[in-house]
Amino acid sequence: MASIKNIEKSTVLTLKDEVAYQAGQVVSKTLAQNSAHSVTLFAFDKGEEISTHESDGDAFVTCLDGVGELTIDGVKYELHEGQSIVMPAHHPHAVYGKEQFKMLLVVIF
Repeated sequence: MASIKNIEKSTVLTLKDEVAYQAGQVVSKTLAQNSAHSVTLFAFDKGEEISTHESDGDAFVTCLDGVGELTIDGVKYELHEGQSIVMPAHHPHAVYGKEQFKMLLVVIF
């Protein structure tokens, strides 16, 4: 069973400050992962993307900063700070930084 990693424990954190933007890149920071779940922070520079793929688990996304565009089954959704969406398991989806965009991804397998 995986435990929380890569962040301070017993400390108040602002998640969007735990991953930094880098020019021309998608940056990720894994916070927990095992066969049942995955918790990851992402920072997308404007125009960067994760291309269309599928996951074996339901993926819960929360926008922490900026504006992202998520495509699920060919339908585009714009996500702003504080908004969330679920990308269902076994459905094609992609993520694009419409502006600089930070998100928390929680996948339940």
